[in-house]
Amino acid sequence: MSPEERKELISEIICAIGLVNPPLLSEDETRWVKMAIQREAQSIELRKAIIEKTITGLIWAAIVGCGYILLDFLKSHGFNV
Repeated sequence: MSPEERKELISEIICAIGLVNPPLLSEDETRWVKMAIQREAQSIELRKAIIEKTITGLIWAAIVGCGYILLDFLKSHGFNV
């Protein structure tokens, strides 16, 4: 089988499969599914952003808290800060 015959056979098979199996969803249903997938992806991104910002805030709060404790320790031990 030559490469040209092979390509022709593959294209005929693809056409035959496409004709036998029509799309299962209408255009409206396909559009709705795509929008649902997009909405879910946006929801996941929102959750990631919320988690990232919460962790960043907690880290900053811990740094500020440690600084306050250190400042209080230094003041209670006679250092003028």
